[in-house]
Amino acid sequence: MDKVSLTIDGKQISAYKHKTILEVALERDIYIPNLCYHKDLEPVGVCRLCMVEVERRGAVISCKTLVEEGMIVKTRSDEVDKLRQVALELLIANQDEDYITTLQESKSELAEIAAYIGVNKNRLKRLRRSLKGFPIDDSNPFFTRDPNKCILCGICVRTCQELQRVSSIDFAFRGPNTKVTTFKDGPLAESSCESCGECMIRCPTEALTPKITVQPEREVKTTCPYCGVGCGFYLGVKGNKTVSVRGDIDNPVNKGRLCVKGRFGYDFINSKERLTTPLIKKNGKLVKASWEEAFDLIKIKFSKYKGDEFATLSSAKCTDEENYIIQKFTRAVMKSNHIDHCARLCHAPSVAGLAQSFGSGAMTNSINEIKNAACILAIGTNTTSAHPVIGLEIKHAAVGGAKLIVANPKRIELVRFADIFLQHKPGTDVALLMGMMRVIVDEDLQHKNFISSMCENFDEFKQSLKNFDLDIVGQITDVSTKKIIKAAKMYAGNTPASIFYAMGITQHTHGTDNVLATSNLALLTGNVGKPSTGVNPLRGQNNVQGACDMAALPNVYPGYQKIADAESRKKFETAWGCNLPAEAGLTHVEIFDSICDSKIKAMYLVGENPILSEANAKHVEEALKKLDFLVVQDIFLSETAEFADVVLPAASFAEKDGTFTNTERRIQRVRKAIEPVGQAKPDWQITCEIAKRLDGKGFNFTQPSQIMDEIASVTPSYAGISYERIEEVGLQWPCLDKTHPGTQFLHKEKFATKTGKGKFMPLEYKPSAELPDREYPFIFTTDRSIFHFHTSTMTRKVEGLDILNNQELFHVNPKDAAKLGIADGDMVKVSSRRGSIDVRTRVTDICPPGVTSMTFHFAETPTNTITNSALDPVAKIPETKVCAIRIEKL
Repeated sequence: MDKVSLTIDGKQISAYKHKTILEVALERDIYIPNLCYHKDLEPVGVCRLCMVEVERRGAVISCKTLVEEGMIVKTRSDEVDKLRQVALELLIANQDEDYITTLQESKSELAEIAAYIGVNKNRLKRLRRSLKGFPIDDSNPFFTRDPNKCILCGICVRTCQELQRVSSIDFAFRGPNTKVTTFKDGPLAESSCESCGECMIRCPTEALTPKITVQPEREVKTTCPYCGVGCGFYLGVKGNKTVSVRGDIDNPVNKGRLCVKGRFGYDFINSKERLTTPLIKKNGKLVKASWEEAFDLIKIKFSKYKGDEFATLSSAKCTDEENYIIQKFTRAVMKSNHIDHCARLCHAPSVAGLAQSFGSGAMTNSINEIKNAACILAIGTNTTSAHPVIGLEIKHAAVGGAKLIVANPKRIELVRFADIFLQHKPGTDVALLMGMMRVIVDEDLQHKNFISSMCENFDEFKQSLKNFDLDIVGQITDVSTKKIIKAAKMYAGNTPASIFYAMGITQHTHGTDNVLATSNLALLTGNVGKPSTGVNPLRGQNNVQGACDMAALPNVYPGYQKIADAESRKKFETAWGCNLPAEAGLTHVEIFDSICDSKIKAMYLVGENPILSEANAKHVEEALKKLDFLVVQDIFLSETAEFADVVLPAASFAEKDGTFTNTERRIQRVRKAIEPVGQAKPDWQITCEIAKRLDGKGFNFTQPSQIMDEIASVTPSYAGISYERIEEVGLQWPCLDKTHPGTQFLHKEKFATKTGKGKFMPLEYKPSAELPDREYPFIFTTDRSIFHFHTSTMTRKVEGLDILNNQELFHVNPKDAAKLGIADGDMVKVSSRRGSIDVRTRVTDICPPGVTSMTFHFAETPTNTITNSALDPVAKIPETKVCAIRIEKL
């Protein structure tokens, strides 16, 4: 870019000519007062405080004036000082005298500017003033909105519109009654506000202020413990308590942005409900015990059940190091490959499907590439609720010109930004995607060079498209053929194109086929192995990618090295100094089936809550009751932990060191900010202690960095990872050695398959295992709320999050509600062939007629009581997304 030379306050400066005077000055620590400017927003020049004097031009607004060659700028002059004085007086003239007095004690940006420019109360008195007297909006649980302190700079409005793309607030009324408010001037908590707090942190006047403000003594850079995006933030600490969160603007994942959970959802760390001592069940009740007592009992019991009578459920909320230790303990000490974790319930088809077609089951591209996509297909993902920061990237891309195709059974928020909305029936994803591919091939829009040079099995795949006549596809999906044709041409005709999906396409009995359909579409159009393309599964939990990488799975060792491969097995036997079982273990659902069959008798369950998260949850309850011995390791006494014989108190993410691997394969540091509560210990320490008591070798670690060093030594994709290398910014695997920079996107030159080519997979449409009939006439599917996470074990310990979303709501279409005589807010009984629950209705058109939905965040309304545990035969994932139900008004 071209540069220009200019002078500011006598200093010779070289700057890019697309920069404004204010930007150039602030970058060089030259102070120019400003209120309405923010680096993240388009400048508007409404406060007039950033006036400067430019030679031969006079006073100009510096936030709107571009630098020019030879420009001479003065940030102070008599004229500029007078203009700023008047501008400031007009901004604060309508504030009451108490506010003007307390302004001197405030820490707001307005107070700093007032101190710099100077406030003269006598001059203010000469102005005709109109005191505001607006009511204060105290409805949001996290921050207060006081319109009386607002100067109408518009930063909050622009933040909500330009950055968040929510538009829940705007200017309203006129003249002295002008204010920033919500639609119909209602309370903020009743608006479309997502409570992200981005407006609050930018407000320069204290019109938006947090309800609880505690100045931290220090801040610790770490990684968010919620969804798989992996946002970086600074955890504020005072004493041994976490008191604040501040987004890390240098983190490449979120660049300082946070959702409501990330910014405000940390109170669970200091919750009074945290487990602080081991518990042992005596006479049917869990009572406090010492660590020695707990460890001794575990040693005695676990010793009896080595081999196939033992199973472990690991945790996507634990660190990479902890998942590595847990699977190592299960295999090397307990001699069992019966280990799995919640990825089986969410993204097992991603691993199974993409491994077949691409050779790797991970997200192919990076979050930062979204902005440069020419087309985005978001299928089976409610991204703005489940992965809010990635949702922001998709919205920004769409506003910036990218074509957006949204395929979802429900009308989600992304539909507002979509060029095409394909509202297909739940469970018909293969038909929809193969129908789009039929159009692309029939219209000769495929990428022929890419197919011939980089792919295999195309002819067999092309033959399978004959089964997807568009009229038949339209009948199956309930989507018009015109829309399918338009979507196909849009995706094929706009490159680079990215596909994003989540559990909407994986939690099916044909989930693996759904994933293969996405890889077929990407291969067909050449949208793999390049920036801003690819197939991108969005991981649900903070470390579900890392838990998979570390082999908390029944059929692989770390780095997806197969147990069935004798060479891989020998490698780990040598590394761990033991003999390992040769047969792959059972999956998540199969483990509970085996317990009910009296084959598995003891379980080690870490950081999971299957009593709420597992499909057909009553079956899980039956299994837990049948176990001879159950150890649960967690930070709270979850619904599942109540069934345990021993409960072990674990440390939260804020109380330990380690790493999380996010959805884009980025390995990032997690840092200890406070000491564990009570007698709680980090999961890796607990598991190592159990292993050593059972005579396990190779568990004498004293810090997590040592575990990562071992991981790097046995896991090729992590070979170049060390704490030193990821101290500031994480690295994306594959990272093959200590000099490797990490991998932004996969399959650049070849695929990770044996042949090095992407493999097309012929598919056929398979209906869901359970469809509506006379007895159960409605389809039921599940969803997520932006305010809660998974089974809400953490988020419902945060009072503000529970206020914003405190009960389950059953979504039903108005037409269906009318037929059933149900009004919004009525209680209904929802029943399937597996059970029933009572729940309050939300009558809404986000669901089409015949389709209903709920989240699964509330223990009082255990949604998974009714869901179907029928399995995908390849990935062994239960069909949580489709089952048949009936509805009865209570």
